[in-house]
Amino acid sequence: MVVSFDTDSLLGAAEFREALYALEPLYWDRHPFHRRLHEGRLDKEELRLWAANRWYYQRCLPQKDAAIIANCPLPEVRRHWLPRIVYHDGTETGSGGAEKWLRLAEAVGLERDEVISERLVLPGVRFAVDAYLDFARRRPWLLAVASGLTELFSPGLLAYRLSRMREHYPWIAEEGFAYFTARLDVVEDEGRALLDLVVRHANSRAQQDACVAALAFKCDVLRAVLDALDYYTGAGRGRT
Repeated sequence: MVVSFDTDSLLGAAEFREALYALEPLYWDRHPFHRRLHEGRLDKEELRLWAANRWYYQRCLPQKDAAIIANCPLPEVRRHWLPRIVYHDGTETGSGGAEKWLRLAEAVGLERDEVISERLVLPGVRFAVDAYLDFARRRPWLLAVASGLTELFSPGLLAYRLSRMREHYPWIAEEGFAYFTARLDVVEDEGRALLDLVVRHANSRAQQDACVAALAFKCDVLRAVLDALDYYTGAGRGRT
């Protein structure tokens, strides 16, 4: 069966890419909480709270990726996506991105069991991350994939955060930064591959617009996570 699309309003590949990149100002790199983190203005307890809450996001990522695979009818896309789950969960106990985040949590002074218990996760963080996971489970796979295009914006933030944290929090052992150093090696290539995938499969203007909206939603999720942390550790307690 040949499927035809309305191409009258379909954005060209370059225009579509531009529309996605135009959302970069919504990314969480400029959030007040991140500014305080990068300027060394978090105390140890605030840094630990950040690590514990970010864990909740990290541990949900392979579930999000599994939802994409479950919703996608295309074997070539499923094969492409499967390594993302392995990246986070590892190939065995004690490996993978989630494990590296737990090591960072330990490096800032948290007990592993305390982080895994999620008792330090703030309600606003839990609500935002759960909304993201629900989005991946309920929406078409292409939109869930497009929501992950925040990877396009993250390489600069990762490198900047790593340098700032090494400078301002020298008490953190170097092995605690393994999550960031590992991501720096892959995130730029992953972002480009992800963008190519979305551009290739968004075959109508409606799909293109929905992909842009999905990326905007993900930016909102990330900023909501930091809003909750910022309120609890900063503005909400009358601090500057």
